[in-house]
Amino acid sequence: MLLLRSAAALAGGLILIGLLPSGPVTPQETSMTLSLISPAFPPNGPIPKEYTCEGQDQSPPLKWSGAPAGTKSFALIEDDPDAPDPKAPKTTWVHWVLYDMPASATELPKAAGSKSLPSGTREGTNDWKRTGYGGPCPPIGRHRYFHKLYALDTTLGDLNRPTKAALEKAMQGHILGKTELVGTYEKGK
Repeated sequence: MLLLRSAAALAGGLILIGLLPSGPVTPQETSMTLSLISPAFPPNGPIPKEYTCEGQDQSPPLKWSGAPAGTKSFALIEDDPDAPDPKAPKTTWVHWVLYDMPASATELPKAAGSKSLPSGTREGTNDWKRTGYGGPCPPIGRHRYFHKLYALDTTLGDLNRPTKAALEKAMQGHILGKTELVGTYEKGK
């Protein structure tokens, strides 16, 4: 950290006025913090059944705020790193891939689908090899579901229904901020 000194310091007395970072200031330090919540479940809390394969298999409502300055679009990836068994995970299962959500967007409604997504939003391919939301449906145990929201300095254009990996590659060098919301689910609970 750098110390700022007043003119009095030059005259022999040290008066501490404030602290400044010694390196470059990042966008995250100069803007609000990007945050993501759901009215349907608390952070690290259980996802209600209606948003899973045991219910209506519809997406939960999501809301965000604190977009970094310069945000041109958002991307969202929902995945489960505990597949197939949280005691012996072997893969990360992708449930939802969205991108090019406009910078003016601050939420996704409950049961968001191609007709109710913010204008301009594009859909990627999940691990069921289709676009759209696929809710939690863990074969065994309680799984964690990561809803990852990215603020980007660009729109990505038509990526031809990208997978999570293809979207992550396209986002490289364009991420201004990232936040995540984790929910959990276990079948039959």
